[in-house]
Amino acid sequence: MIATQGESTAVTDQATTDRTRWLALYTLCAGVLMIVLDATIVNVALPSIQDDLGFSQSSLAWVVNAYLIPFGGLLLLAGRVGDLVGQRRVFLGGLAVFTGASLLCAVAQTQEMLIVARFVQGAGGAAASAVVLGMIVTMFPEPREQAKAIGVYGFVASAGGSIGLLTGGALTEAISWHWIFFINIPIGIATAMLALRLVAAKPGLGLSAGADIPGAVLCTLGLMLGVYSIIGVSEHGWVSANTLGLGAISLALVTAFVIRQARIANPLMSLRLFRVRTVTGANLTMGLMVAGMFAMFFLGALYLQGVLDYNPLEVGLAFLPSSVLMGIISLRFTERLIMRFGAHNVLLPGIVSIGIGLLLFARTPVDGTYWVDVFAPTMFIGLGAGVAFPSLMQLSMTGVEMQDMGMASGLVNSTVQVGGAIGLAVLATLSASRTEDLGAAGETAASALNGGYHVAFLVGAALVAGALVTALTLLRPRVVEETEAAPQGKPEYAHA
Repeated sequence: MIATQGESTAVTDQATTDRTRWLALYTLCAGVLMIVLDATIVNVALPSIQDDLGFSQSSLAWVVNAYLIPFGGLLLLAGRVGDLVGQRRVFLGGLAVFTGASLLCAVAQTQEMLIVARFVQGAGGAAASAVVLGMIVTMFPEPREQAKAIGVYGFVASAGGSIGLLTGGALTEAISWHWIFFINIPIGIATAMLALRLVAAKPGLGLSAGADIPGAVLCTLGLMLGVYSIIGVSEHGWVSANTLGLGAISLALVTAFVIRQARIANPLMSLRLFRVRTVTGANLTMGLMVAGMFAMFFLGALYLQGVLDYNPLEVGLAFLPSSVLMGIISLRFTERLIMRFGAHNVLLPGIVSIGIGLLLFARTPVDGTYWVDVFAPTMFIGLGAGVAFPSLMQLSMTGVEMQDMGMASGLVNSTVQVGGAIGLAVLATLSASRTEDLGAAGETAASALNGGYHVAFLVGAALVAGALVTALTLLRPRVVEETEAAPQGKPEYAHA
């Protein structure tokens, strides 16, 4: 009887622990969704912000850029700091900065105040989101549960952009643009309170394990300058002194950082991480895939507004079905598919589906209709992203040592942001150039815009094709013969 009571207590304790872990996952993902959302939520509100604060057309881009520069530049550093001082501490600190900056954005009455607040918001968002994937992998070490948890995270990371378009459009039209920032405050406070209760505070390695201040400066400045030079391409051009000069300085700083990490005893970022083939291959694949996918979120929205005359709320609603599909696939089916067929085999058809969606977008007419010309492309992309993102997230953490989890998490998040920035710069520049050529040739404004978008979608599809080739080569599973330890459906991956 005593033994039975003991077993019952153990089962109850285990159930409580499992419930706490899943609640902790949902809490972390709520914070990530809020942060990812803010990268796109302002896009549909930009005209209202411009009218209210008097932005010029060229300076308006800084409402977006001021967020993206620190966000893309600080992710890698924030991930490593999480390894050193504790991942929960970095998450909560970043969340506090992000929430406070959101309040400043919401009450901004001048251009300067909004831009500075957006910069601080991006820095806080980088700190909070950089460590989350590492925390999830640590909380869910069992392969099946880990695949399911990463599926939840993958949905949040990949669908946040389209959810941001819908939320931004709804809040801007129903109330005002200020509320796209006010909404973050109660969410941020609630997330922090729940994280304090549900997420275990695990100690870091200690600053002595890699507090490389000069390296941190080189890395952060190099990445920030790189992102800045990329997002300035649409204004200055690829071969301008601004783009080439800043790009060269950025490359030099990052190179100096890598050389320093290879020579010092306690590096900020151990280069051993890149010797894991799955880490290198997954990040290269992710960068190419995201660069191509940005054609849907940004240029697809521009097509709907500029060619089909959709209002902001209609743009958000147009992407809603693909977000719903992405969520269903990520949360209900991807984990089962990964456990049955392996992450690599699930990833490949996902990339193909994304490419098909972009090719379908490349044929949209000027007088297109939603159900004929928009619904199918967005659904193909939603389906593909629903399986591809969780698969890549899992592969990017495969083979990583426990002390490097935060760094690997920050690396894959950096890849998403930098890949997206490069993709957007390339696609927007090519689209604008093609539109100018068509306009000069006598095409109507709508036809010229549409022709420019078609070129961008085709290039986006080509980038996704590059991601497919990379996945086929660098992420190919190694066939392990005569090894009973390797179960079916779980391929073993080699180190580089």
